[in-house]
Amino acid sequence: MSAPAGRVSPAAALLRLSRDRRPVMEGERCEMCAAPIGDEHAHVVNLESRGLMCSCRACYLLFTDESANLRYRAVPERYLRFDGVSLDARTWDELQIPVGLAFLFRNSALGRTVAFYPGPAGATESELPLDAWDSVIESHPEFAVLLPDVEALLVRRTESGASSCHLVPVDACYELVGRLRTVWRGFDGGREAHAAMDAFFAHVSERSRPYTEGRAS
Repeated sequence: MSAPAGRVSPAAALLRLSRDRRPVMEGERCEMCAAPIGDEHAHVVNLESRGLMCSCRACYLLFTDESANLRYRAVPERYLRFDGVSLDARTWDELQIPVGLAFLFRNSALGRTVAFYPGPAGATESELPLDAWDSVIESHPEFAVLLPDVEALLVRRTESGASSCHLVPVDACYELVGRLRTVWRGFDGGREAHAAMDAFFAHVSERSRPYTEGRAS
């Protein structure tokens, strides 16, 4: 039975849709322009949703202006280590972080510094007491070089009380949290989670350059 004049039959409609449908794209793609990208690619942060977006180099460069009032911000690629800097147990307690590993960054939408630490459910977010973080900056002014939203202070404390401090891109922190979530067992994460942390910090140490006052780029 043919379709009435002026109407398209279901079969014809399906045929047209199949012809107009865009081909399935394989591999990683830029989430802004759909250009193909490799496994190693840059990210931008959506400042409103806090979501990370995979991006090609061209789209990434559109959002590198730190002074621009934009919805997105490019995540830098620098890694720094703060040699000789350690957060003691009292400071850690004042920050109210219950575990020995956390990354901290300034959330410009909230106008304050937040901390994330790993656990069996993924990353737990904690808004730091404002006076406590101000005290940290007062004691360690070098931490002020962190760019808001896109760079984090990564801190790892050992059972002996020693700690290491690094500036890292925020996407690296999310990568660590995602990895830990897949291997975490029990209360403290278990052997596999600790091995993943060791491997991650070895990578961070390898990429990090020492922070030198006045030359943090």
